[in-house]
Order: sequence, then C-alpha cells, then structure tokens
Amino acid sequence: MVLILAEHTAEGVFKKKALEAVQYGAKIAQQMGTEAVALVVGSGEGNPATLGAYGVQKVLQVTDPRLKDFNARAYTKALITAAEKTGAKVIIASHDQVGRQVAPRVAMRLGAGIVAGAIGYPQTEGGSFTVRKGVFAGKAFADITLTTDVKVITLMPNTFAVVKGEGSASVEKLDVAFDDKDFGVQVQSMQVVTGTVPLSEAELVVSGGRGMKGPENWGALEDLAGALGASLACSRPVADSHWRPHNEHVGQTGGTIRPNLYIAAGISGAIQHLAGVNGSKTIVVINKDPEAPFFKAADYGVVGDVMEVLPRLTEAVKKLKANG
Repeated sequence: MVLILAEHTAEGVFKKKALEAVQYGAKIAQQMGTEAVALVVGSGEGNPATLGAYGVQKVLQVTDPRLKDFNARAYTKALITAAEKTGAKVIIASHDQVGRQVAPRVAMRLGAGIVAGAIGYPQTEGGSFTVRKGVFAGKAFADITLTTDVKVITLMPNTFAVVKGEGSASVEKLDVAFDDKDFGVQVQSMQVVTGTVPLSEAELVVSGGRGMKGPENWGALEDLAGALGASLACSRPVADSHWRPHNEHVGQTGGTIRPNLYIAAGISGAIQHLAGVNGSKTIVVINKDPEAPFFKAADYGVVGDVMEVLPRLTEAVKKLKANG
C-alpha cells in the first residue's frame, strides 16, 4: 500500500504539489502491484473524491475544526493512524513546510527510512528501493537505497508533471484519537497572500536583488513579470531591507523553487541564494558585474545595467506575444 498526504488550501483547493505527490504515489503503487490511497487532513473543505482523476482509488479524510490551520503534531498523528490502518509500506508527502515537519516525525515513529527532497522515481530493480535527491545545494545527486520495511519520501515541488485523467475516488472518514496535547501549539494569526501563483508552484519567476538599488525601481521587474505572466521573488538582503515582503524571499533561508524559467536581476548569486533556485530548468542572469558568481550557474547571462536591460526585455516579450 502507498499512502500520500494531499495538502489543500483553506478553501479546499488541492495544491499542484499535492497533485504531483498523488500521481507520484500512484505510479509507485502501480510498480509495486498495490493500491494508492490519499490522506486529506482539514476541517472538511473541498471535494477529496476529485483526487481519483490523479491516480488514487481511495481517499481517507480526517476532519476536525481544529485542523483548519496546519498543526505538525496533529498531522503526524493523522498520518500515522492512516499508515497503521492501511498497512502502508510507502508514505509520500511534499517537501514543503508541511512535509518537512511531518515526514521526519512519521519516519521516526514508524522506524522508517526517509528520503527528503526526492527528484526521481524509485528504482526497484533486483528488489532494491533506490531514490535520487539533490545534495550540496543541488550541485550533485545522491542515490539513496532504503532497506526498512516502511519507507517515507518527500518530493521537491515542481519536479514531476501533473496530468489529469478521469475517474473519482471513494472517500472514507478516518477517526483519529486527538487529545489536547496534539493542539498544544495554536495559530494566533495568519497573513494570506492572494492574487499570485505561490512561488513553490510558479513555472516562471522574475527575481531582484540589491542591484535594483531600491524598492522604487521594482516597477521594472513588475512590468517584466506582468508581460511574462510570472511570479515575483527576491534575494534575502532585499527582504531584510523591507523592499519586498518576506514571502517573496527565495534561497537557503527562504523558499526553494524549481520553475521552468528563473530570471535574476541584480543578484550576485551567493551560494545561499543558489541553494533555493538552482533546481530551475533555465536560469537567466542580468548583472553589470561580469565576475558575478551567478553567471557560473546561468544558462544565459546578460552583462549590463538592469535598469536598461529590463525595459528592453519587457518590450521584446510584449512584441513577441503581439506577433503570436
């Protein structure tokens, strides 16, 4: 049995990374000749049966008013309860804020081996179970063989394609014996960013660093992002200087992203920033310093003043779109 934790928003909309995890788990189940089951945790939002179009035959739903906000202890107990009920041998979650907190707890309590941040499907030749992940800030790969009876995997978001099929999954309520200790940590307030694609799911990202010289110049980046239909991001110094909100910060201490296109304007490319973005399919760097470290990681580089290059690039994108 393969068990997948499928996250959704407060409104009950399943996130792209959750659908990636569901399809990943469904493919593993097919390889193993077993069944894939999704676990949905929350206060009862949405329609879990729709996950059937992504490969699972059954959904276990845990509902409790206190689960409207994420709680690591409660999610851990729900996942362990579901694993014990189904006899799951493989447990899948996203390598995000939720998965990074829940998966290690589940692995420890079940005595399971874990691969955190997987970027490939398990190789099972000869009875082995080997999973690839990035190491050294994405500069190399490690193939990790799990030998435990139960195996836990978290997936790097934006790594696997999502293809919607047909079908609907059966939904079964799962009772979990929560106690007050499971909700000892409570959310006091939450700020929700609306109107943009979450950076973890964005396929196009335009990012700026200190080379933008100030928040008053961010309009050039916003124009380019608007022309491309891209999300905005920034480096840590920009967020620390309050030029941009912290939810846009990408890097080792911020968000980790894997877009198809990442455009970095005025960012030198310190190793801490690269750790969060070097999974991008294509990296374009714009910097007036030809010795900027980021150029070594770039697929394409432009040496020039960002305030001159960005408007030209935006104009070219608009012209290309206008001409079909």
